[in-house]
Amino acid sequence: MSSIGSPQSVRLGIDFGTTNTVIVLLDENGHPHPARFSFPHHEATETCRSLLCLWHEETQAGRISLCEAIGAAAIDAYLEDPAESRLIMSMKSYLAQASFRQTRLLGHVMTLEMMIARFLGCLMRTIGIDPATVTATVGRPVHFAGDGVDDAFGEQRLRDSFRAAGFHHVDVALEPEAAGWRFARRLGTPATVLVGDFGGGTSDFSILRFDPDTPHRATPLGYSGVGIAGDQFDYRIIDNVIAPELGRHTTYRVMGGAPLPVPAEWYASLGRWHRLALMRTPQTLRDISEVARTASEPDRLLALRNLIDDQQGQALYRAVGAAKRELSQADRAILTYDHRDIHINRTITRTEFENWIAPDLHRFDAAVENALERAALPASAIDRVFLTGGTSFVPAVRDLFTRRFGAERVDTGGEFVSVAEGLALMNAQPREKRD
Repeated sequence: MSSIGSPQSVRLGIDFGTTNTVIVLLDENGHPHPARFSFPHHEATETCRSLLCLWHEETQAGRISLCEAIGAAAIDAYLEDPAESRLIMSMKSYLAQASFRQTRLLGHVMTLEMMIARFLGCLMRTIGIDPATVTATVGRPVHFAGDGVDDAFGEQRLRDSFRAAGFHHVDVALEPEAAGWRFARRLGTPATVLVGDFGGGTSDFSILRFDPDTPHRATPLGYSGVGIAGDQFDYRIIDNVIAPELGRHTTYRVMGGAPLPVPAEWYASLGRWHRLALMRTPQTLRDISEVARTASEPDRLLALRNLIDDQQGQALYRAVGAAKRELSQADRAILTYDHRDIHINRTITRTEFENWIAPDLHRFDAAVENALERAALPASAIDRVFLTGGTSFVPAVRDLFTRRFGAERVDTGGEFVSVAEGLALMNAQPREKRD
């Protein structure tokens, strides 16, 4: 972990995630307390959805100002006027992708760092803390999401985003190591621990040696990570249940020629919730309409166009997420989604779902094996396994670890706040005890 700046009076840990963001503050006794985010018409929660909505508003002086809202308030603002606002999702997933530098939003050219800074600034205002008055420990994944990413580049952009938001003193730590710090509070004796941290876009696995009686407390032994997590499981449901209803297997003809498959990239974007909003361009909508003219199932393609044009992403992903969560508790779930001519009422069994996510489970298993190899340890050398993040609720994910390490060694808890708590606890330690 590396640092800039010097300690200030307020110490906190920030888990800026692909899907959710959590802040944990330390009190005067060094005890962590999650911040609660309160938005109008919504219950206060310890997690804030990593969403940013932008729109224009006229001030009393008659000037046009660019306004923003985050979390649940961002969804409300977007739904109030979808045509004149922009909902930005999964910002973290682009951090390490050098190809994404900037975009034009509502007539403004904005870099990724500018968008994240707006989110962070609003986040801190929501809890009433000036970022210039704090020292923050911020998490980053072992490997950022995406193909061909540059992890060092991603960390630098993360730092630049926090600086742009007004943070003067920032440490950066690996998220699974932070989760391990939180878990280590339960340990009374030295232990070798595997931490599995499942986020929205990345999953990281770290092996650490914890000794509560030594100044350093945690010694990293091996890391591994993959750029998939909860969002990938959503994609599997969409690809198998939603996409076929929107024409994924449809064919079309050009100039009366042989049947051709409809463009696969439409459905790849449909299955990645942070890409769906980007499909709402005049060119894409025209292309879908043109293909529908000669398609074997034109109504399905027109339903796809309407879903994109009506900006139904949030409603669709709420339905998918609800079914996924239900499958963590029951053997089957019903996915219900209705919009115009789209009427989906599909029962999904847990067996089906586990078959769909089998390739992802294999990648998780390979990443765990890679972490063990890097640590030069057999599975029998792991004393405890700690799983954190929403995906750790999925029974097939937990089974992967109980099969390898035994149920008695696998532990969970604080699935949504553990990383931020660990970051805050690391913040409480003198630098020489953290490095």
